[in-house]
Amino acid sequence: MRSLRRRGISAVGLITAVLIWAAPAEAAKRVALVIGNNDYRNVPKLQKAVNDARTMGDTLRALGFQVMVAENQSRAAFSQSLLAFDNSIEPGDTAFFFYAGHGFEIAGQNFLLPTDVPAATEGQEELVRDASIMADRIVDRLQNRGARTAILVLDACRNNPFERRGVRALAGRGGLAPMTTLPEGVFSIFSAGPRQTALDRLSDSDSDPNSVFTRVFAKQIRDPGDNLVQVAQRTRRLVSEMAETVGHKQVPVYFDQMVDDVFLSGPPKPAASAVAPSQPPEKVAALPPVAPLKPPTSESLNAPIASFSRHNGGWTVVFSIADPTLGISWRMAGEQDFRETGFMDSLDPRTRKRLPNPSIQLPSDAPESTIEVRYVDANGEMQGPFPIKFEPEAALLRDQRKILDMTATSWLSFRDYNGLLVHYTHLMSYRCAIREARIGIDSAVPDKVLKMPACDMRDPIAIPSSATPYFKLPSSVKSVSVELTYRDGSVSEIKTFRR
Repeated sequence: MRSLRRRGISAVGLITAVLIWAAPAEAAKRVALVIGNNDYRNVPKLQKAVNDARTMGDTLRALGFQVMVAENQSRAAFSQSLLAFDNSIEPGDTAFFFYAGHGFEIAGQNFLLPTDVPAATEGQEELVRDASIMADRIVDRLQNRGARTAILVLDACRNNPFERRGVRALAGRGGLAPMTTLPEGVFSIFSAGPRQTALDRLSDSDSDPNSVFTRVFAKQIRDPGDNLVQVAQRTRRLVSEMAETVGHKQVPVYFDQMVDDVFLSGPPKPAASAVAPSQPPEKVAALPPVAPLKPPTSESLNAPIASFSRHNGGWTVVFSIADPTLGISWRMAGEQDFRETGFMDSLDPRTRKRLPNPSIQLPSDAPESTIEVRYVDANGEMQGPFPIKFEPEAALLRDQRKILDMTATSWLSFRDYNGLLVHYTHLMSYRCAIREARIGIDSAVPDKVLKMPACDMRDPIAIPSSATPYFKLPSSVKSVSVELTYRDGSVSEIKTFRR
């Protein structure tokens, strides 16, 4: 019988901001604080959290970090360790925090539990808040110290550590509270997805001293040449495959807010030149200096960006160009001629000329391709062409996810009709971005799955005639909570709709 890690963490994740591998001697340093809590006094003890912390400490030292390891931390000791960590960070540093142990989510906030956290029952949430460490505050502290890179790794599962037979449990979701409102340059990964339990071991005969997630992640970050997104994707795949061998579902989830590539074990090595130099270095150095080549226009800092929006008639693509423009033209890769976008019935105050139309239309069945865009700047010079990648499926998911985030108040609506009808037409219209939708009836814990038809890329917004975009509830129901898991693995905040 497999053993599950009894860590009720909802504050789990690997929150990482831009980790740049720096070779120069004057480069900022790498510092890490690693904490593992096994010996809890008032909630169930853990078996492998300390081992996980020791493994991560060794791994980070091998990657050039100055590492502090702390084990079985009480509230006071936890605070002292964080203070020492704060004092070791200087502006521009890379800061890495790893935690293995119990955690708990209360009202959307994640708390890391020290070993002396008191036992708590229903209505005693404040005891846990006061005795624990808020995960979001750790990110704030690292940023306040001026860390260029902030890494937070929290490996734990989602069991409620306060559940006891015969006692009403402390109110909590027993699951992951998504940390989606992270600063720019931050990356997070969770050891398991929403309401999934992270495995300590694969079977009773599994003698590995580490949890399934930590044993995989610690190995993957040692591989040179892989950025953090690649490490996270490979970790997710390997952990998921290992869990499936014992009939268990565990899929690590990550949230990407990075700007630059992050290499934990060094960037890729440049390919060796196929042509050997024909002259000794000293003769080459004696040649007159050669002016550097002008970078191609496709790499210009003023290259346009595009947003894609799907509607019943097809795609609308809107170009955003920083420079004042006198005209915009475009073509699909492989086409010979550029097409003008035309002009709006308004003037651009920067050029005092008609404003070029920044949008184009594509058919609904437009295949994956590259759009080439060029524009005439205020001096009359042609800039570009600039390549813009068009990926229909990815663009659809991003567009629908954005719409759902911006229109959260429209996810549900109520109607009294022989009871209570709850309509979720809005969610069904943008279902292509949703992996799973859950609701809670008169509860802040969404525990029931809403039925959704499959996504139809040919007409993604249309609701099939066979689908029923509402459900019936008793008239006595006062509220319904909703939580969405998106296709990219991220999780929405819980929204509560009251009659």
